[in-house]
Amino acid sequence: MGATTLTHVMTINPYNTNIHGPVVDEVEGLIKVYKDGHVERSELVPCVGPSLPLELGVACSDVYIDKLTNVWARLYVPMDTNSKLPLLVYFHGGGFCVGSASWSCYHEFLARLSASSRCMVMSVNYRLAPENPLPAAYEDGVNVIHWLKKRSNSLWAKLCDLSRIFLVGDSAGGNIAHHVAARLATDADDLKPLRIEGTILIQPFFGGEARTESERRVENNTKSSILTLAASDAWWRLALPRGENREHPYCKPVKKMVTRTLVCVAEMDVLMDREMEMCDGNEEVIKRVVYTGVGHAFHILGKSQLAQTTTDEMLCHIDSFIHHYDPL
Repeated sequence: MGATTLTHVMTINPYNTNIHGPVVDEVEGLIKVYKDGHVERSELVPCVGPSLPLELGVACSDVYIDKLTNVWARLYVPMDTNSKLPLLVYFHGGGFCVGSASWSCYHEFLARLSASSRCMVMSVNYRLAPENPLPAAYEDGVNVIHWLKKRSNSLWAKLCDLSRIFLVGDSAGGNIAHHVAARLATDADDLKPLRIEGTILIQPFFGGEARTESERRVENNTKSSILTLAASDAWWRLALPRGENREHPYCKPVKKMVTRTLVCVAEMDVLMDREMEMCDGNEEVIKRVVYTGVGHAFHILGKSQLAQTTTDEMLCHIDSFIHHYDPL
């Protein structure tokens, strides 16, 4: 299956009226939304096919989940294995509005994650806002799990242990993984033999109307984090149902966690305080790790030696969490 590519449209003046009317909202360099609903996304990151270097030891292919909605997934399978593998269902970041399972940065990171953690990874290309506002992405996540159940006897599914599924995501994808886990918790018996063992939330995207200390501290310091406060607010405006604000339940963690959870927090991230707060009082089920000196999305967009070293450290923590080397 060919991955969907993004189209980059150059405009000299973002407020210039054209056939679609004026720009009514945007995140500079990433997305423009016009008055008539037309959306332009920039090619921030190149899209790539499923091929990987042979020396990595990971096979990769794309599968359709729902052709009607064009939801698909990219599968990563370690080739040298003699036992069934845990399955990580991964949701990419991008403020619910941009991003793709075929973005090169995710393709490279998830291949490494699959190899280092000895897991099968299913990277979901869910529907994007504002054309498909929340809860569309949550619904896609739930549908992926039900799709897995229907195909539990397929050849590739037999390679993984479907009783050991982890929902994983970064930024907006962390929010999606979290809310999908909450929705599936009410249907746990119906999902058998599938079982959600845990969630892994990498700098999950949560929000609120009141400003936190980390939002004020990091704010627009792009040297520390690619996610600015203005961009965060814009993503929520574009992703939430029309007329809702950042006090909507989609912006918040669920109050009671029901699955083992690892939360990966970046010290120089505007979201730090919200992520720390979701862990407070839930120590029995949540393991929290704070990575110093790095900002939002350091694991996929960070080019510094610190970002690369910290990503290696985070991969070790994820491996430990999945395989219970460091149980909660």
